[in-house]
Amino acid sequence: MDDRTMQAVLYDRYGGPDVLYVGRVPRPEPGPGEVLVRVRAVSVNGGELAVRSGRLRLLSGRGFPKRVGLDFTGEVAALGTGVTDLVAGERVWGVVGRSSGLGSAAEYVAVPAQRVGRVPDGLDLVEAAALPVATTAITALRDKTRLRPGERLLVRGAAGGVGNAAVQLGRSRGAEVTALARAANHDFVRGLGAHEVFDHRTTRPADLGRFDVVVDTAGTDLLAFRRLLRPGGRMTTIAFDLARPVSSLASIAASTVHGRGRVRFFSGNPTRADLDDLARHVVEGRLAPAVDTVFPLEEAAAAHRALEHGGVQGKHVIRVA
Repeated sequence: MDDRTMQAVLYDRYGGPDVLYVGRVPRPEPGPGEVLVRVRAVSVNGGELAVRSGRLRLLSGRGFPKRVGLDFTGEVAALGTGVTDLVAGERVWGVVGRSSGLGSAAEYVAVPAQRVGRVPDGLDLVEAAALPVATTAITALRDKTRLRPGERLLVRGAAGGVGNAAVQLGRSRGAEVTALARAANHDFVRGLGAHEVFDHRTTRPADLGRFDVVVDTAGTDLLAFRRLLRPGGRMTTIAFDLARPVSSLASIAASTVHGRGRVRFFSGNPTRADLDDLARHVVEGRLAPAVDTVFPLEEAAAAHRALEHGGVQGKHVIRVA
């Protein structure tokens, strides 16, 4: 096999999971300030499903083939010029930069050195692939809402990748954690440390009481959950309503000047410092990976289908053999 190429998950048109296939693309070389990583595993993220389906085609464009994969774990295979703080063979995790688009579901990925961090010793690289997304939960609680001990925290989508991390971190920070998840996932979410768990499909927001902090991963009915904030409460979301993106984003923007409590929207884009903070949380026992199912690279379509079906407990992971 030509060592100038590699396997990667691709698609040639927008559509359902079945548009995904494994093909061959040029193997990247690390540029100045970049690291070439031999990928061992990636996780499946909700944003990838939205791009692949075409719901965000105004942003993702019409150029094909396109690739999938946002985060990754693996080993350093080569260093670009100017990179002196990593060595070949080190175990790392990270994300592809926003300017690069998606593409970590492949045998190799070249990324800026500041987008990777060292994986803690003893942590399996496949399990570790469930954790880079947890940097989003860390940012939400540490920077966006500044969660304090004793405060009441509500997590929407508590069984998913960001949600399960927010539950774990909220409990470790001394908050009283209330979680929303489908009924089949309640035991899982309680095991993460939630004090109370409610079925998101049958519970009305108004029945939940008041909260100091709301962390949202769903992007729908944001104003209804914003009304649950106590005076001085803070709410952040990592999603918007894909069925009506313009009005959803407009309502988020309007929350900065109207009504009680601003809804802060952000998209995780971790740096080395964030990934190092993630490693500290793992080493100190405040955060553990939650892997639902592991799929081989050639079953990437099945991994996407599983996430679309719902009911995930943690993350679906794709192993890159």
